[in-house]
Amino acid sequence: MTKQDLRIIFLGTPEFATASLRALVEGGYNVVAVVTMPDKPAGRGHQLQFSDVKKYALEAGIPVLQPEKLKDEAFIEELRSYHADLQIVVAFRMLPEVVWAMPRLGTFNLHASLLPQYRGAAPINWAVINGDRETGATTFMLKHEIDTGNMILQERIAIGEDENVGSVHDRLMAMGTGLVTRTVDLILECENNGAPLPTTPQPEIADLRAAPKIFKEDCEIHFDTMTAEQVHNFVRGLSPYPAAWANLTINGQYFENVKVYKVEASPHPIPEGKGEIAVPCKEGAVRILELQVPGKKRMDARAFLNGLH
Repeated sequence: MTKQDLRIIFLGTPEFATASLRALVEGGYNVVAVVTMPDKPAGRGHQLQFSDVKKYALEAGIPVLQPEKLKDEAFIEELRSYHADLQIVVAFRMLPEVVWAMPRLGTFNLHASLLPQYRGAAPINWAVINGDRETGATTFMLKHEIDTGNMILQERIAIGEDENVGSVHDRLMAMGTGLVTRTVDLILECENNGAPLPTTPQPEIADLRAAPKIFKEDCEIHFDTMTAEQVHNFVRGLSPYPAAWANLTINGQYFENVKVYKVEASPHPIPEGKGEIAVPCKEGAVRILELQVPGKKRMDARAFLNGLH
């Protein structure tokens, strides 16, 4: 069997997934259909917005399935009609067994962490928030419990001391494309040789860190209970999206829901200088370097202060 013979269904939604889909299509792999989230209204006009994966699939002429419910019988029958040999999941919803067990070669997932650490919806954010100096991506076979299946391939990257989640996301996205195609090649090689796919059970680790979905209320900076270093990691772990925020009094003026994109941490108090915004923390202090108040654009602290009355 060649990669042109292997019938693949790809399941994913955001830009992170689109990179892997593009690598498969441009690499000559036979993607017969794509499953992605239903269109959602967005913006002031509430116009229906296509997912990044759908946009690319339409450009590439690949059929797109957008089920509201993954257990819907009509969707299951349509999915089955493509006679897929393999399914690949990148940044999608949790799948019911009737979906992930359908292909004869199973379903594998690309997860943006060094499993078993950071199982969940926001692994890249939490790795940076927790101050990790290393992360990576893992391909693994799906089973009942989320993000717990046997691992196939894993690759690591370093996290820079001042690097934000946007940069780490982009590097993992690029690295993940190679991990996905190498995993497909390994599955093909085993299929052609009649050999079982070499997988590794995820190790048992006492200090497991979770990666739950992040909501707006989770993004508030609590300067009084966080050290300067924790604030620094928290801000870069949420920058540029969804962005950390705080209610701040600056030069005697009170501002609510100020998004904070970049800070500089110090273990010692920071005297406020001209054109600077310094905030004391539980330990040490931070200097806010980039921020955005509601109704204004993102700017550096000096430009913001210059615009204050």
